[in-house]
Amino acid sequence: MSTYDVAIIGSGPGGYVAAIRCAQLGMKTAIIEKYSTLGGTCLNVGCIPSKALLDSSHHYEHAVKHFEDHGIEIPGEVKINLEKMISRKQAVVDQTCDGVSFLMKKNDIDVFEGVGSFKDATHITIDKTKGGQETIEVKHTIIATGSKPSSLPFITIDKERIITSTEALKLKEIPKHMVIIGGGVIGLELGQVYRRLGAEVSVVEFMDRIIPGMDKALSKELTKVMKKQGVKFYTSHKVTAVTRKGEEVTITADDKKGNPVEFKGDYCLVSVGRRPYTDGLNAAAAGVKLTDRGQVEINDHLQTSVKNIYAIGDVVKGAMLAHKAEEEGVFVAETIAGQKPHIDYNLIPGVVYTWPEVAAVGKTEEELKEAGIKYKSGQFPFRALGRSRASADLDGFVKILADEKTDEVLGVHMIGARCADLIAEAVTAMEFRASAEDISRMSHAHPTFTEAIKEAALAATDNRALHV
Repeated sequence: MSTYDVAIIGSGPGGYVAAIRCAQLGMKTAIIEKYSTLGGTCLNVGCIPSKALLDSSHHYEHAVKHFEDHGIEIPGEVKINLEKMISRKQAVVDQTCDGVSFLMKKNDIDVFEGVGSFKDATHITIDKTKGGQETIEVKHTIIATGSKPSSLPFITIDKERIITSTEALKLKEIPKHMVIIGGGVIGLELGQVYRRLGAEVSVVEFMDRIIPGMDKALSKELTKVMKKQGVKFYTSHKVTAVTRKGEEVTITADDKKGNPVEFKGDYCLVSVGRRPYTDGLNAAAAGVKLTDRGQVEINDHLQTSVKNIYAIGDVVKGAMLAHKAEEEGVFVAETIAGQKPHIDYNLIPGVVYTWPEVAAVGKTEEELKEAGIKYKSGQFPFRALGRSRASADLDGFVKILADEKTDEVLGVHMIGARCADLIAEAVTAMEFRASAEDISRMSHAHPTFTEAIKEAALAATDNRALHV
């Protein structure tokens, strides 16, 4: 029987990063993955493939709508080759997954392909994909089994016309009308992909606004911009039924007044969130407790009810974000090694990769008001930047929230070009507990999108923005 210092069940961003850090710290490490490729949801059917399609569809939209403005003339009609677009997406995924396999070999991490389940707290049985069974002995285990798309009890996902994000990433045709149930990150990103390619897109959302977990101002601006792009929104709508007849899908919902309404499309994307995935883990055999929401129960050190077993990522409480899982993977590895790492969950940024991109870190205005914290706000529009005008990316703004007395930055919320990258400046500033004044005194290169952050900081300090 093989023995290991650490075994990780699941090879997503949390799992494989945890494995690398454990190996770096001198531990004999194994990783167990049920699928034939490493990388989990993020690399295979999540972050990476969706961004590849977003990028391809963005290029197409620019060619059709904006090239002429730049003096670029294309003879003939610009056409979509969806098969090639999907093929490129898969090539990006394959290359990324191969990169993870390379990292496992480089760090001498043993990879087991199969379903890992607890025999007890120190033994894991692996039902190998290619047949057979093997049991390994482990000192410490990290559960990193991730999540799966959620649905509603009355919806039957047929994976043909009533689909999840997994199927939406490999369609063989452009939908005529895609109805999306859920106005969160995944639904909006994939909705924008197919809207750019020519599909009619309708988003049906139970809450009174899209991206309801983010600052209200971001939700309002993204709604306005995506409506201009042709996406239709139906907020405060409660879906009650989804049925299919041939190639037509009918979605029935109650509107905000309780009146029944119908939406008909050739595809229905069910995007109502994700659920923790612990199927086949046999957690009870190890004494690991689950919460009533199906999450693995952990303490502040990401330790389960069994002291030598930890859990990270989507399978535990908190935001389901790849970079959050990575931070937790490193945290656990260093904890096992006897170090004293830390994670500030308030400083885990959230991003929506639509265009314009949406990004945020820290507290929203709604959270500060609810907590009774007095704050000041500074906001600056992207359209006032020279860089924005040069690239014609005019939509959006940066908003900085700072403590009214101390001027410490409490939250940064932005929507606009490259915000997925710009948010890192805000995270850095807040990690060092910067004030809005600190940011306003930093020199930002001109012309850049980052100047909006400086100007928003100036606006938060006695309304001193220079270019509005």
